[in-house]
Amino acid sequence: HHAAPGHVRPALAGCWDPRAVGQRERWVRVVCPAQPLLPEAWHALTPAPGGDVDVGADGRITYAPIGATTGLVLYTGGKVPAVAYAPAARAIAEAGFLVVVVTAPFNLAILNVDAAQAVIDDHPEIEIWAVGGHSLGGAAAAIFANGHPGAIDGLILWAAYASEDLSDDAIRILSIHGSLDAGAAAYTDPANVARLGSSARFEVIAGGNHEGMGWYTGQPNDPPATITRQEQQDRIVSASVELLRSLAPSSNP
Repeated sequence: HHAAPGHVRPALAGCWDPRAVGQRERWVRVVCPAQPLLPEAWHALTPAPGGDVDVGADGRITYAPIGATTGLVLYTGGKVPAVAYAPAARAIAEAGFLVVVVTAPFNLAILNVDAAQAVIDDHPEIEIWAVGGHSLGGAAAAIFANGHPGAIDGLILWAAYASEDLSDDAIRILSIHGSLDAGAAAYTDPANVARLGSSARFEVIAGGNHEGMGWYTGQPNDPPATITRQEQQDRIVSASVELLRSLAPSSNP
């Protein structure tokens, strides 16, 4: 598979509404305030070494390394197009994991919480599953994990917190955010931390902000980062890969 064709690219940059089906294509860009993408996002729509990339009819972006047995479903931040997370998804896939970035109406993950189920159904070869996401997407991933006990082994929160009590669930959890993120107080609030259980792992990226979790711009009320976007991304990818490897150390890359 190749990078997004011309009729797909505008839809990835805008909002995907599955209710709108055209005569010639199933893509539509509806009027909504999607966050602007940075060029690096588009550059990542290429296969990772030893794998493949596919942009599905529903807008999901799939990086599929050959022989992967552990998968990660990523939900997007509020109003952020899925392609903004393509660079991180591709980098995680390079470590040998299936990674799928899912979409939602109007780029609001909370409107498509069950998106991970379609991915799981489409990949019976995957034995171990984790879900995660950025901001609103992390909250949606937590809802899915909580509603599917036994099906999800890991949860990754990028600048996000869970509204569900996952403290008794047998899943491994990573919570990572930038120190300059205006929402940091919520991610570290004792009540929100307690919902993740005593074994959850927390990481703070010194100098990182909120929009540094993806390749987009225009995040309201987001202080400027004091590290580069790539430095923040490297920390996110490294921590996420470590969590995924911990789910089945004997079989993962």
